[in-house]
Amino acid sequence: MQVIRNISDTARWAAVFRANESRRPDALFHDPYAARLAGERGEEIAREMRFHQRNSWAWVMRTVIADQYITEQIAAGVDIVVNLAAGLDARPYRMQLPPNLRWIEVDLPELMDYKEEILAGETPACRLERVRMDLGELRPRRALFDRLGLESAKALVITEGLLVYLSPEEVGSLADDLARPRGFQLWIADVISPGLREMMMKNEGQQLVAAGAPFKFAPPEGPDFFLTHGWRAKTVRSTFRTAAQLKRLPLLLRLFALLPDPKGPPGKRPWSGICLFEKNV
Repeated sequence: MQVIRNISDTARWAAVFRANESRRPDALFHDPYAARLAGERGEEIAREMRFHQRNSWAWVMRTVIADQYITEQIAAGVDIVVNLAAGLDARPYRMQLPPNLRWIEVDLPELMDYKEEILAGETPACRLERVRMDLGELRPRRALFDRLGLESAKALVITEGLLVYLSPEEVGSLADDLARPRGFQLWIADVISPGLREMMMKNEGQQLVAAGAPFKFAPPEGPDFFLTHGWRAKTVRSTFRTAAQLKRLPLLLRLFALLPDPKGPPGKRPWSGICLFEKNV
């Protein structure tokens, strides 16, 4: 049975991990909207994708680290957050944010419509705006970036969970477009190694291929891929090491996390990191 029908279903799938974390007595964050947003469809996907269920810590760490970056950078003066492929993320509702902060969500019209329906009656903590757009359409994408870049002195872009579904050429094009506007200064993105991509494709990757959403982007050079596209890594936090520090891994894996990383790009090693990029000027 094909449980994932299209790339929008991956947003429901991701929401399940946030809902499950929120139910824990030692939850690292609380997302009271995630279960509603995931719905039965999201739960069905999660039940079928057992490899990812066993490694749910990686999904949770992605959210935890991105939350940390967002909090830190807003405190440092970010005035606009631009969340590309925002999916069913509920940060404007669940995080403590300045009321005057502008938060822009960009995603496909049908997903935005679903999200608005589920969250009808809820009040965001900041000035939330939604833009219905296919980010693969270059002209409207560039026009949006140019406009927001002029309206911001220090914008933070988020592409949580997006890049892995794009080809290297598509990621390079997006990075170039994000580097162009003056106001776009910071960017949060997750990056995986070729070794981790291979592992994930061997474990239930066929479901994503059938849905037209296979994992693609896993640059051999790691975060340095972005250097030629206008961005350099300011901070990179390993999901594995963060999970070990927060005791979300079994004891044996926590002990393994004490070993130093080999030098150089991760290559064949399974690795994922959440990167905070800054403009490379």
